[in-house]
Amino acid sequence: MAETVWVLGAAMTKIARYPDKDCTDLATEAALNALADGGTTIQDMEILACGNMFNGTDGQRILKQIGQTGIPVFNVTNACATGATAVRTVMLSILAGESDMGIAVGAEQMGKMGLLGPAGQARAEKHVFEPAGRYGAVMPAEGVLGTGLMPGVFGQAGMEYAYEHDGVGFEQFAKVAEKNHAHSTLNPLAQYQKRFSLEEIMEARMVAYPNTLPMCCPTGDGAAAIVLVSDSKLKTLSLEQQKRAVKISASVLTSDPYSETGDALPDVNTLTRNAAKLAYEKAGVGPADLNLVELHDCFATAELLHYDNLQLCEPGGAGAFIDSGAPWRDGKTPVNASGGLLSKGHPIGMTGAAGVFEITTQLRGEAGDRQIEGAKVGMAHVIGLGSSCAIHILEKTAA
Repeated sequence: MAETVWVLGAAMTKIARYPDKDCTDLATEAALNALADGGTTIQDMEILACGNMFNGTDGQRILKQIGQTGIPVFNVTNACATGATAVRTVMLSILAGESDMGIAVGAEQMGKMGLLGPAGQARAEKHVFEPAGRYGAVMPAEGVLGTGLMPGVFGQAGMEYAYEHDGVGFEQFAKVAEKNHAHSTLNPLAQYQKRFSLEEIMEARMVAYPNTLPMCCPTGDGAAAIVLVSDSKLKTLSLEQQKRAVKISASVLTSDPYSETGDALPDVNTLTRNAAKLAYEKAGVGPADLNLVELHDCFATAELLHYDNLQLCEPGGAGAFIDSGAPWRDGKTPVNASGGLLSKGHPIGMTGAAGVFEITTQLRGEAGDRQIEGAKVGMAHVIGLGSSCAIHILEKTAA
């Protein structure tokens, strides 16, 4: 596995609600745009991986739209890490020597009835209190004394961190949302592009303390696609393609380890800490080397926790980190320059691939008004609660 893998093409749709398109339409649009961005066609691809959670969209349907070339297709479902897992699936095929070029697509159509809506809440409650069925006639192993609903899970996790560490309270969590909503005003692909004052965020309707409504990610529709290429194949392509290629220095996927505290509250931290440690080792870089980070801010509390989990701050120092302004666009370590999930949106199957798109675009210097100047190393992080954490570290370096 000595082969280096590069991002050759990347694209994403604007996250919105698309009543006149289905999930396959969105996935096809992203795939065609990523192929064009990389200067390739579907005939050049030797593998396709498609990530989707709820809509039944699969790679075979995408190929029926853009070209049935007979290549192997992998359909991936891995909670919020679905899109990133699709990227990693294509990467592993290249590392194994089975292919030189492939495309990963992450797509989802959630509309207004996502995990925070009535239908999603009913599904979550059924999972927690009526576990028979596809999960087997056993109680869930995690969170049985707390809640299985995501606003509550991440609200509790945030309060646990605040209890254990000084300098963390309602205001620090709200500052995360203030930052991300401000960043979104520079991203035309974000679902919402409205800035909120800190007071507006703190005085908004409470969803699950300490997360008010602007501190919770919205549901929406969208797709992102990533074209990957081996080092040896890249060297045969044009100088322009080589110039725009972005190196994947680390690709890591972890799952939940057993935790005693998980019996009361799902552990949203350990799998990210484990993934970050592995990713830094594989990439040969440290947190101080990162010029920007796209991390999983499904709730404002989640982002604050992940400052610590990803070692962006001193242990226990997440409150001081946000207070210092470090994760703002003009700070020491810009976090979620895209607006993050809080503003950009969170179509679950898309999110992991969208993070790789954002880092790729930034490292190429093609991010427009939201560009982080001089960015050369970036991290895309995503966590699928109860399943996986995926981290990709990307670098802009000569092919």
